[in-house]
Amino acid sequence: MTTGLHHITAITRDVQANVDFWMGFLGLALVKQTAGFEDARQLHLFYGDAAGSPGTLVSFLVWQDGSAGRVGHGQPTEIALAIPRRRIGDWLTRAMQRGIRIEGPLHEFGDPVLRLRDPDGITVRLVGTDAPDAGWPAPPARIFGATIWSEDADATIDWLAPAGFRPVGREGAVTRLAADAGVLDIRDTRGFVAGIPGTGVIDHVALRVPDAAALDAHAARLGGTTMHDRRYFSSAYVREPGGALIEFATDGPGMTVDEPADALGRTLMVPPHVTDDLQLRLQLPQFARPGDRRIPMRDLPFVHRIHRPDDPDGSTIVLLHGTGGSETDLMPLAHRIAPRATLLGLRGRSTDEGVTRFFRRLSMARFDQDDIRAEARAFAAFWDGAIRAYDLDPARMTVLGYSNGANFAGAVMALHPGLIHRAVLIRPMLALEDPPATDLSGSRVLTLQGARDPYGTHASALNEWLAANGADLRAEVLDAGHEITQADLDLATDWLPG
Repeated sequence: MTTGLHHITAITRDVQANVDFWMGFLGLALVKQTAGFEDARQLHLFYGDAAGSPGTLVSFLVWQDGSAGRVGHGQPTEIALAIPRRRIGDWLTRAMQRGIRIEGPLHEFGDPVLRLRDPDGITVRLVGTDAPDAGWPAPPARIFGATIWSEDADATIDWLAPAGFRPVGREGAVTRLAADAGVLDIRDTRGFVAGIPGTGVIDHVALRVPDAAALDAHAARLGGTTMHDRRYFSSAYVREPGGALIEFATDGPGMTVDEPADALGRTLMVPPHVTDDLQLRLQLPQFARPGDRRIPMRDLPFVHRIHRPDDPDGSTIVLLHGTGGSETDLMPLAHRIAPRATLLGLRGRSTDEGVTRFFRRLSMARFDQDDIRAEARAFAAFWDGAIRAYDLDPARMTVLGYSNGANFAGAVMALHPGLIHRAVLIRPMLALEDPPATDLSGSRVLTLQGARDPYGTHASALNEWLAANGADLRAEVLDAGHEITQADLDLATDWLPG
């Protein structure tokens, strides 16, 4: 038997906006930040009461700048939090003062309710209950419940009965189920569209079980479950008949198993199987707690990620990934080359059959010339905007590009002379079919060609164009293929300070 709700997990596309809402507006404590157990490059945040108690926890998987999902049947769709009834007016005033759109007060199943949305569009209900009044301001006391949209509501309701959730009321298409602590509202959505995973949707609801023995009993009863050790609790996942993902999670060992109670959520915790802690910390998005100094992210032409080290030296490395890469791919390499540099990674905007690139490819060695020029103009706008937005010193900016990103950097140098003064181009080739003559005097470029790179024969044309137009060029041929090697790291580290 379960005892109610353990936690609810959703997906966010903007970690800073998420922290500002759940900590800053709602006042919940950030009690754990961890690299994902399934995908370590995915940040996972847990909010709750100061002790991280089961039944108070709302967690978010961070898909930074990820694609939006779609709300539909087979998904949890609302998070309900319990507040004291007499504080409904205070929360309404607080939302209006913060410019947060809010509906209510409404009455649902006899309780006063305020309904609002978080920055990702996830519906949050503040439900007036008999929760103890801790004064004002104070965060919600606990999870009140969740709403699940089901195409087969009767089957979902029957499935939840052995887990301790019994019908206690019905309003319209919604049947309310209650356990010892927490409710599940099952909305009949037959005929509606199915949900699609992505940002702005709730991934799963976790039901609370007291210990491992109870978890094993549920797993044996249900069959087909996936068991996991999540360090802070053990869990099993299963889909109910309506398609929603349900987790059964134990109370222990709890959030204090790897952090003291008075410092919960202050340190990024890394799963035991992760071997490269540094690389992970560079690739996960940074954020600031409410009131802390922060980097205000700007809306610029390219999706981007900025990483500032603890002791920045004023230099910046702009990172342009290879085909199929992302804005964080080159951050570990760049950090090893220049540990004190600020890192600014871009995500290419052109795609070939869903593969991320900085410009489209027509064949193995021919490229869309109009796309190159259009994206180069967008990059020039990004460059100027980033300098102003993030207070960067253009004289101390270096571009580090790999493969498609290196090709793009070379094209930008041709089309917007004077923009890029220093570049490390790994496995580059000449992307422009008729590069213009321009003045590259004052520019320093390191090109790193692989002797066994199938594209390597095309690098010489770029080197010849760079040298002919006055660039201070160092061209190296490495005993390598198209992959990045230790020799690339060593040569770039040696060259950069010059």
